[in-house]
Amino acid sequence: MNSKERREFIKNLLTENNITYKGQLLAEQLGVTRQVIVKDIAIIRAEGINIIATPEGYLIPNEESNYVRRVIAVSHRREDIYNELECIVKFGGIVEDVTVEHSLYGEIRAMLMIKTIMDIEEFTKKFKESSAEPLSSLTKGIHLHTVRADNEQIIECIIKELKDKNYLISD
Repeated sequence: MNSKERREFIKNLLTENNITYKGQLLAEQLGVTRQVIVKDIAIIRAEGINIIATPEGYLIPNEESNYVRRVIAVSHRREDIYNELECIVKFGGIVEDVTVEHSLYGEIRAMLMIKTIMDIEEFTKKFKESSAEPLSSLTKGIHLHTVRADNEQIIECIIKELKDKNYLISD
């Protein structure tokens, strides 16, 4: 398989299945190094395909226009990460990303794509097993999430829950 065929295979795989694939798994499946996959992903992105890198792997998001998205400003301690994310997914919300405003680098954004309690458990487990710090540690707990849901009512339930827990930053 040449490089063009490999990139076409990756695009089709990510588009058709709507699940994440680790770069290493793709590399093994295609008989190349992970670095080759990283290069392929960069070329595919340059072609205008929206591939995002999540902690669980690469994904081409299903861009259905029926979704409602809202950027929500929150603040909490590291110990509250699980609870904050749970407030969102228990209503059917998806935490697409986390963004912080850094004084030197400007906006720093990381894709999360947290959809379920199991996703939250995996995400928080990584903090316990490593010395990694959440992005919000750079801003004393203040951060933004892009939250996606099926309708505005779900978003409003999520906002109310976050406000009740004193995580929501508001005027």
